[in-house]
Amino acid sequence: MIASKPIIIIDLAVVKEEPYLSINPNGRLPAIKDPNTGITLWESGAIVEYLVETYDDAGALSLASREDKFLLKQWLHFQVSGQGPYFGQLGWFKLFHPEDVPSAKERYEEQTVRVLSVLDRALKGKKYLVGDKATYADISFMPWDYLARKLIGEGWNDKWEVDTKYPDYAAWAERIRARPMVKNVLETMRKQRAAEEEHAKAQE
Repeated sequence: MIASKPIIIIDLAVVKEEPYLSINPNGRLPAIKDPNTGITLWESGAIVEYLVETYDDAGALSLASREDKFLLKQWLHFQVSGQGPYFGQLGWFKLFHPEDVPSAKERYEEQTVRVLSVLDRALKGKKYLVGDKATYADISFMPWDYLARKLIGEGWNDKWEVDTKYPDYAAWAERIRARPMVKNVLETMRKQRAAEEEHAKAQE
């Protein structure tokens, strides 16, 4: 079964140092150490697959047929290779790059919207990416969806008209974000981001 596990929030400033590097030699987030099996894993896609295969015996967030299992993996891989990198680069050039590079910000906004368009086409006439219920594939897109909305801000609809041009994506994202556990995670992300901003202001 799937049960709550303790989550440790790691400051980005220490991911390139020990002891974290002994957990993830790539110095990135996330990573897990499962006390039940002793395994340590990094890379988000591998972590999701491991958690589902190890703990989702009841199929709460997965599907049973062989075909559906591969379709779920397909969308998880698209999240890891498509959504994550482009949305991540948008975040980098919006928040962290030491120089303002308008062309880079424009490119990654365009690529963010392109990824949304792929999902919108796949969701035509459907409530979920695979099958007739929400699965880990749907949920895996939500953290970056949340961050992209924050990064693009008013441009989400004023400039890119996401909710109008991609209505199936918009309805799907709203549906998945409304799930209680997803809401809890996104609220935790919001609070953590607010705390980081407050800390940064205090250091000025």
